[in-house]
Amino acid sequence: MSDYSELDKKQDVHILHSMGYAQELERRMSSFSNFAVSFSIICILSGGINSLAQATAGAGGAAIGIGWPIGCFVSLVFAVAMAQISSAYPTAGGLYHWGSILGNRFTGWLTAWFNLLGLVTVLGAINVGTYYFFMGSFGTSYFGLTDTTTVRILFLVIITGAQALVNHMGIGLTAKLTDFSGYLIFATAIVLSAVCLLFAPSYEIGRLFTFANYSGEAGGNVWPATSGTWVFLLGLLLPIYTITGYDASAHTSEETVKAAHSVPRGMVSSVLWSALFGYIMLCSFVLMLPNMDEAAKQGWNVFFWAMDAQVPAVIKDLLYFAILVSQWLCGLATVTSVSRMIFAFSRDGGLPASKALAKVSPKYRTPVAAIWTGSILSVLFVWGSSLVSIGDTPVYTIVVSCTVIFLFFSFAIPITLGLFAWGSSKWDKMGPWNIGEGMYKLFSVLTILAMILIFVLGVQPPNEWALYITVGFLVLTAIVWFGFESRRFKGPPIGEEVARRQAEIAAAEKAVGES
Repeated sequence: MSDYSELDKKQDVHILHSMGYAQELERRMSSFSNFAVSFSIICILSGGINSLAQATAGAGGAAIGIGWPIGCFVSLVFAVAMAQISSAYPTAGGLYHWGSILGNRFTGWLTAWFNLLGLVTVLGAINVGTYYFFMGSFGTSYFGLTDTTTVRILFLVIITGAQALVNHMGIGLTAKLTDFSGYLIFATAIVLSAVCLLFAPSYEIGRLFTFANYSGEAGGNVWPATSGTWVFLLGLLLPIYTITGYDASAHTSEETVKAAHSVPRGMVSSVLWSALFGYIMLCSFVLMLPNMDEAAKQGWNVFFWAMDAQVPAVIKDLLYFAILVSQWLCGLATVTSVSRMIFAFSRDGGLPASKALAKVSPKYRTPVAAIWTGSILSVLFVWGSSLVSIGDTPVYTIVVSCTVIFLFFSFAIPITLGLFAWGSSKWDKMGPWNIGEGMYKLFSVLTILAMILIFVLGVQPPNEWALYITVGFLVLTAIVWFGFESRRFKGPPIGEEVARRQAEIAAAEKAVGES
């Protein structure tokens, strides 16, 4: 970061001070590191592989060839609108601040809870995905492990604990590993694509644009029997659910150099590169499949079935190892994102035990309590929800289907507020990354339409319980807000409160050795 001058540093700190916050976290992340943390959480080698059946057991090849670009555009709509706001307000836990500044205390608090609940459960879901990938690649065949709740939770404790420990030890180490993760994902996606094409029985390009209906038994019951139109729309959840997590660029704003420029670029570029490389990789995989009908019958096991059928063991295992490492690094970056959200919300008193959760280690310059709290909660969520079922469906599966709905809600709230706040005293100046008022408003309207689409798709069978959980969460949120938080929670500092905090800011920076 040789191009990061003292003037740049003063500008970053000045922006933070103007919003009433101290530079407690350490700015060690370059523009590439900011991109890499979002790119690592998106991780096309995680969601793109672990959720493949949503496409192959749905509308078949067209779910990738046509559906992937459409779904990626939906995610891009959110990313572009969020990027515009992030350039004006580059703070840790960005979404929470945007919701407060562009709206009010309640909208900020609501955004924070949606985002926090989404991030904690997503961390659990990512690491469970890593567990099942490990079991499918090495766990059963090489170690003779059997999938039980005990084995699953022990695996999660070990890998989540390691992710938390790395985060605990400083953003410098975390950034190096997420930088490596960025390169690893690029390289592994390219090699996997090349291997798929090399061992493809033929190149039926038309397969990528051929619609099928594998709902019901034909697709291993991944989707209940439904119409061809619906099964294609449901397949859009593969790219939409995979291309998420780019809010990590905003959450690490206070650790990123030239944040007003770097954060929006990191957010948008992580979506664009993930969309491109994911498309190449998944199209190559579809072309490798021996037979689409047989592939659909495999349901959730389609990736391992195809690799076993077409790829030599040594090459396959090397790819599996690279994918497994990428998935662990995806969880590592998610711990970073979760902890910064907890830290940012807590320093404004938004959570129980906020003083402890907002504390930054003088030695490591990381929010240690927030890191371990988010990590422990994610494991407890998986453990608790795995023990309870509704009918034949574990509560874990139902809640995870809500997770991305909650995340996208937390994206949509500040974007929608920005649509009405722009030009007022709440938001009278765009940041240096500027797409213009007209484009921002266009993307804001598209965000609202996209949110409606995601919600409708997200509560369809077999995830219909997601509707009741979402409504229940909204009711619970209203009770907590009007019963307790509306009188207690002050929100982020605004106006005169910012000026009153200057002495506290100086003391907080001195405590962590910030010069």
